[in-house]
Amino acid sequence: MKQKTLLREASIKGRALHTGEDVTLTLKPAPEDHGIVFKRLDLYGKPSIKPAIDYVEDLVRSTTVADGHTKVHTVEHVLSALNGCSIDNVLIEMDASEPPIMDGSAKHFVNLIQEAEPVEQKADKQFYVLDKPVSVSKGNSSLIALPYDGLKITCTSSDDRGVHTQHLSLDINIDAYITHISAARTFTIYEDIEELINLGKIKGGTLDSAIVIKGDKILTKEPLRYKEEFVRHKILDIIGDIVLLGLPLKAHIIAVRPSHALNAQLTKKIREQQLSGQSSGNKSETNPSKESGISEILIPKETALDIREVMNILPHRYPFLMVDRVIEVINNKELIAIKNLSINEPFFQGHYPGMPVMPGVLQIEAMAQAVGVLLLKLCPIDESKIALFMSANNVKFRQAVIPGDTLEIRVKIMKLKANKLATADCKCFVSGKVVSQAELMFSIVNA
Repeated sequence: MKQKTLLREASIKGRALHTGEDVTLTLKPAPEDHGIVFKRLDLYGKPSIKPAIDYVEDLVRSTTVADGHTKVHTVEHVLSALNGCSIDNVLIEMDASEPPIMDGSAKHFVNLIQEAEPVEQKADKQFYVLDKPVSVSKGNSSLIALPYDGLKITCTSSDDRGVHTQHLSLDINIDAYITHISAARTFTIYEDIEELINLGKIKGGTLDSAIVIKGDKILTKEPLRYKEEFVRHKILDIIGDIVLLGLPLKAHIIAVRPSHALNAQLTKKIREQQLSGQSSGNKSETNPSKESGISEILIPKETALDIREVMNILPHRYPFLMVDRVIEVINNKELIAIKNLSINEPFFQGHYPGMPVMPGVLQIEAMAQAVGVLLLKLCPIDESKIALFMSANNVKFRQAVIPGDTLEIRVKIMKLKANKLATADCKCFVSGKVVSQAELMFSIVNA
């Protein structure tokens, strides 16, 4: 099975459920191994954030991911649609902090994906295959994930009074998701509305965007779309929340009265099993480190680094430090970093006056520093070592990088010999498009 992205970009406008803001959301094509990334166009520097379990912050009636001041609220419906439609690589641009709620389901996001037209890419799709049971519980709610060749969800939904209890078990594939899950709308208990308002939630909530259950009555502007619409929406949320794992999951999830908080706990425990499996040499369906000859000691101690941690690793300082933050370490041999470019960068003053453009040589330097972080942080070498940039091959510059851009730097170690010589494949992206690329070689020497 191959990875998938979108053929073209597509946008949708609406109102956010919890913040009440008007928002435009745009799905854009992304290259192989890019993953799902949110980009906040309304914030300075247009920062990006990847939805991952380590970035989960708020789980009160929705899922929020945050990295520093960059936050995205209520991501579950968009992520559910992307996961249900098997989209691996996409850039999601928003001009507010929360996607539009639309009708409270994932149907409109599925329609947006179909408008943008899913397309296969050359790279193989990777899955995490659960190899032993994982379970979490809280009160009368519980989730268990069992090994399974595919994704299957068995779910029971019920309120505290045992009214409107619903049950459904479904093998999840694209057709099943679109037909049986995507149009199921979010719902709430009438008595919970005041509490949510007091918490600063549902500022944009109406009967157009949610179903309200009041006693034995169901308040909605249209009839129920499915006989078991409530449990189907619970399954929709699970499909969205497990995207935080970072890889498509193969497992049978059995859920009893699930919630976003419990979904996140399950995803976190699966992630711990995933990392544990990597440290023992077990990988899901592929083992990139063995294929490339890279030492299996390359296990990340952190999946993200702030500027202080970057400066503890790299010897570079202003004005030559070209890495602001490490967003993620992937599969023990890849790293994603960013450089936010403001007009105050010293090189913009003379390159060129009246038409500032980031010099290509500094883009290569940014790639080299990102590789240096990966080598010095993850390789089994002592702190007295530094990674010296030796050569650059197959260098290409495809698009100008200007003030206001966020340079996303993706590097991948291809070869590592005796912890002394390394080669890496490197690319820089702006808004999901490759702006420069190179193959770099390094020598690891004593400082």
